[in-house]
Amino acid sequence: MVRFKLYSEFKPNGDQPKAIAELQKSLTSGNKYQTLLGVTGSGKTYTIANLIEKNDKPTLVISPNKTLAAQLYSEFKAFFPKNAVEYFVSYYDYYQPEAYLPSTDTYIEKDVSINDELTRLRHSATASLLSRNDCIVVASVSCIYGLGDPQTYKEMGTFIRRNEQIDRDDFLRKLVSIQYERDESDFKRGTFRAKGDVVELFPFFTDYVIRVEFFGDEITKITKIHPINFSNMGDIDNIYIYPATHYIIPEDTLGKVITDIENELNLVLEDLNSQGKIIEAHRIETRTKYDIEMMQEMGYCKGIENYSRYFSGRKKGERPYTLIDYFPKDFLLIIDESHITVPQIRGMFEGDKSRKKTLINYGFRLPSALDNRPLKYNEFESLINKAIFVSATPADYECRISEKIVEQIVRPTGLIDPMVMVRKREGQIEDLVNEIKNRIANNERTLVLTLTKRMAEDLTDYLIELGIKARYLHSEIDTLERVELLRELRRGDYDCLVGINLLREGLDLPEVSLIGILDADKEGYLRSTTSLIQIMGRVARNVSGTVIMYADKVTSSMKRAIDETNRRRIIQTEFNFKHNITPQTIKKKIELPEKYQVDTQLSKNKDLSGHLEHLHEEMLKAADNLDFEKAAYLRDRIKELSLLLD
Repeated sequence: MVRFKLYSEFKPNGDQPKAIAELQKSLTSGNKYQTLLGVTGSGKTYTIANLIEKNDKPTLVISPNKTLAAQLYSEFKAFFPKNAVEYFVSYYDYYQPEAYLPSTDTYIEKDVSINDELTRLRHSATASLLSRNDCIVVASVSCIYGLGDPQTYKEMGTFIRRNEQIDRDDFLRKLVSIQYERDESDFKRGTFRAKGDVVELFPFFTDYVIRVEFFGDEITKITKIHPINFSNMGDIDNIYIYPATHYIIPEDTLGKVITDIENELNLVLEDLNSQGKIIEAHRIETRTKYDIEMMQEMGYCKGIENYSRYFSGRKKGERPYTLIDYFPKDFLLIIDESHITVPQIRGMFEGDKSRKKTLINYGFRLPSALDNRPLKYNEFESLINKAIFVSATPADYECRISEKIVEQIVRPTGLIDPMVMVRKREGQIEDLVNEIKNRIANNERTLVLTLTKRMAEDLTDYLIELGIKARYLHSEIDTLERVELLRELRRGDYDCLVGINLLREGLDLPEVSLIGILDADKEGYLRSTTSLIQIMGRVARNVSGTVIMYADKVTSSMKRAIDETNRRRIIQTEFNFKHNITPQTIKKKIELPEKYQVDTQLSKNKDLSGHLEHLHEEMLKAADNLDFEKAAYLRDRIKELSLLLD
């Protein structure tokens, strides 16, 4: 039975048909690893979407960061509107892990800002995986971090149905036992309220409120309610209510968990006291006993994940449960931008271990906290059924272990890789200025890469003095401002963007026809073969795409990048000649703020309060669709209009 159905107005083109056929043949033949080497703009996501449909198995897509994950999530949602496409990333807007600095005797308490919407999406992902077999989950590398036991998470939930015989108070007690809080005044996700025979619950895994109506000891009606205006969204016959946290302790195991923690504490105290570490012994005893008291009273404590080994029944050193454990064993894994993502997965365990060992040595945590951790890479590998690495520049590791490497060089648009030139560093700025002016004359844009933030700022100032509209982009500029900068560049508000590392921005700028790389012969991460190929791909969406490397010598990294680009140009040109294709610059609509014409209703409806309610709904909808730019715009507009009510 076919579960996944791909919807698209496009048909596979360019190298896509060949890549789809070869990768599917490799998967069907039983190969564990395969690599899709797809150049920028070749439609790798569409190729993967076709493979998901053909493979017809639950799929996990791991991306190197939240931004790229959000982009993939939006694309897969559009491709698979009738399937469960989910988003699973860290739920922190801000995260400062617990740490101790012995050199200054400074203890840093864990400090987080939890994003309510991201929390909902995480719960939605695990709920879908446990209840459906047509799931695509787009995740960041945080998905290899410890998560609660999926079996316990599912078993601790409760299934309710219309006409079921259940005592109302028993139902409320069940909600409390799975960590829902009763709150009559601040009704939010993870809470419930009860009045007479009506109980309203706002789960983490839904975007609606559940209203349960009783008559005596019978559930007579279950209704989905809008969380903002509380309108009726329709009746349902039944629903499975999952716990409000992934870390849930069954009541019948709580006693054993506490006994195990107390036994470990006693061993640690004995060891610390024997070494004369009185302060450390006092610290760990005070903290652990407080946590135990909270577990006994509330069934939960702050930092409960540090005791996860005990309530999941794992042995010392045994790997934690992660999101992957919520998938069936026969699942498909896609590792996007694998040249970045794989090293991130490799490095997570050691970084976490180093921080926790310091906390343990100085009496802030029990040794069992080490088992609340990310997966080691060999553990991650052991969980893989079949995987596809996706990258324009796969690393040696991916190429070495892949039974099949498939190239997707020819773009559906016919566009070829940019022409690459190397020019001397002497006089590089003057030469660059002339090239920028030539692009301005053709209504085209330029990207310039420098080695330092200071140079980016100084060069920007210099260009402005010469009458060139320029801006710089670096890590200190926040996400929303970056989005606005890139849109302004496309729109022509300025003509040149200067930066240090433009790889991570996920740039899609068809108006850019020139990239200037200053000091290209300074070997390092930002001038490696991989980085050079990646950045050159940013100008492959324009038919006039050109890259100029300013260097006094051609390094081995430069030579490999240039040779690979020229190899691809030959393949692309021959394909275009054979199929009589004339490349055209991509025409992509520039999404201006005008698309947020959200105040049009106000001219029709003078009720400002009602209009603010409408804007709030639109803001939540934008956040749900991961259109954070629009959500931020609406948030600011709500603040402006709210002042009129004062």
